[in-house]
Amino acid sequence: MLQEWRWQLMFKCATAVCFLVSMILLYCLSTVQINFSPPEFPVPLSCAPQSSQHSTQSTTNVLQQDSNICVPKVDIMFMKTHKTGSSTFLNILFRFGEKHKLKFAFPNSQNDFSYPSPFQRTHVHGYKSGMCFNIMCNHMRFNAAEVAKVLPRDTFYITILRDPAELFESSFHYFSRIIPLTWRIPGEHKVAEFLRNPNLYFSSDGFNSFYLKNLLFFDFGQDNTLDPDDPRVEKSIRLIAERFHLVMIMEHFEESLILLKDTLCWEMDDLLFFKLNSRKQSTVSKLSPELRAKALQWNSIDWRLYKHFNLTFWERVESYGRDRMTKDVAELRRRNAEMVKICIEGGHSVEAGNIHEEAMQPWQPIGEKSIMGYNLNKNVDKAYQELCRKMLTPEIQYLTDLGVNLWLTKLWGHVRNIIDW
Repeated sequence: MLQEWRWQLMFKCATAVCFLVSMILLYCLSTVQINFSPPEFPVPLSCAPQSSQHSTQSTTNVLQQDSNICVPKVDIMFMKTHKTGSSTFLNILFRFGEKHKLKFAFPNSQNDFSYPSPFQRTHVHGYKSGMCFNIMCNHMRFNAAEVAKVLPRDTFYITILRDPAELFESSFHYFSRIIPLTWRIPGEHKVAEFLRNPNLYFSSDGFNSFYLKNLLFFDFGQDNTLDPDDPRVEKSIRLIAERFHLVMIMEHFEESLILLKDTLCWEMDDLLFFKLNSRKQSTVSKLSPELRAKALQWNSIDWRLYKHFNLTFWERVESYGRDRMTKDVAELRRRNAEMVKICIEGGHSVEAGNIHEEAMQPWQPIGEKSIMGYNLNKNVDKAYQELCRKMLTPEIQYLTDLGVNLWLTKLWGHVRNIIDW
């Protein structure tokens, strides 16, 4: 038995080493830039179906008749930042796109656009110059010039931010097992140990180390290792503010959705959501005031970014009207609560081991199953069956349902299961 156990251990170790080497090689190949410039053609204004987009003439006539009516905006770029509740919003976008029969710009073979390489238009599956897409929403490292070559000129740009201290804790927990620099951190409370002296466990050129410092700024395509007082930081924040029409705040997700609805002429039905990809509370490290201060200091660029857009966010809420916002948020919560009763077995999320359907299993971090999921109610009324299932479907499965080829992502998942990570 002992010899058999040793052989099994050796096999798992060898498999893990081979896979890690393969993934590093794939990562290196994905970052190689090929200097090839095919002829470029202008991006069409929009390719939304007539029923969604409406003609300019008919829109003009309607607006002349009733100034309170506006046409839903369907050309959207969602900059999906990490660990910010973005998977929940992605589900909203998927359903909106299906409802209006819109064309998504999706990645090829995986669920991101070759992250962490800067986005290139060639990362879009089937891209050809002059093609038309309505929605782009998968993880990327933002590259404004390349994104603009894929989407219509009047595309609405959206993103979401989160309190940097909480984001750091979440990112550290989720990604630390793929960041070699964190493997040597001693003790059980690794987040606290890291924050006591971050420079002991961080290097700007360390593999995957960008997950550990100013991750928001990095996702926006910026240098996350700049000195906070470097003038390039303020310049970058100004550029982000100029490019993005709405910056949502995770801590005020419902208010963010109401602002989105108002700006894009969406309906309340378009905003219905269940919280996806949330962690089991027992795995969340509680940050003391001291550790929170250290996390914000370590992620000081993200803190500047967050404070800037938190301020402008509340300015928009004031413009919208506090009383009006309170009323609309209450309505959204009421309707979401109704959907919970209709769709979710037991009315709450459950641990991965208690999820009945494989189609409802969320993607888990390496080494544990800390991400919660849901079970679909039995005997859901026929009128709600499709909506309930879509609202509860995790990102990877929804992308598959939309026809995205995720062979690389799925291969990674199978190998993790084999070596029991």
